[in-house]
Amino acid sequence: MSQRIFITGIGTGVGKTLTAACITEALQADYWKPVQTGLKEGTDTDTVRGLLSNPVSVCHREAYCLEEPASPHLAARMEEVTINVKRIIEVAESLQPANRPLVIEGAGGLMVPLNEQTFTIDFIQQLQAKVIIVAQNYLGSINHALLTARVLKHSGIPVMGWVFSGDYHSNEEEVVSWSGFPHLGRIPRTPLVDKAFVKEQGDKLSLRTTTYF
Repeated sequence: MSQRIFITGIGTGVGKTLTAACITEALQADYWKPVQTGLKEGTDTDTVRGLLSNPVSVCHREAYCLEEPASPHLAARMEEVTINVKRIIEVAESLQPANRPLVIEGAGGLMVPLNEQTFTIDFIQQLQAKVIIVAQNYLGSINHALLTARVLKHSGIPVMGWVFSGDYHSNEEEVVSWSGFPHLGRIPRTPLVDKAFVKEQGDKLSLRTTTYF
């Protein structure tokens, strides 16, 4: 079975969707966002689909789409929906390509609840996925990054490494060193995010030397 790669972030708005697009393009993987909230802003699936240029990748339909821009469990509660994690795992099994990775984008960070019993980190374990952590520099980001790394290590979840987004800061080297996880690359800030940018940045990431099968 080809490996599942789960894209998580050290927080919200750190560049997970753009990173997921770059990784999907670089590996000619399939992309899936199981739970989408905040539909008024559009879906991450539509964003990624519009940024891919290879003829192989498939962007799969979400398992749950919720209107409210909130954590999945709150958005679901407001719409009187129950997020069934077992059902999502079954969908993941059906979507998994035979010969390519499935890139799965999470909502927010590891401790975001999907329902009243299951957090994102539990979901990752059930998926048996490897993780790529997306980080960005802001006040408090070192704490968020290292907490994310610590809980992944404690949980025994395999981590492929870090992708940093936005403006460069020397904190990146320290986070990599302290965490012990590899530096896969960085995606710089740009005024124009298009297919060419995604392909260029995806090709620069250190993914093909990483074991994901």
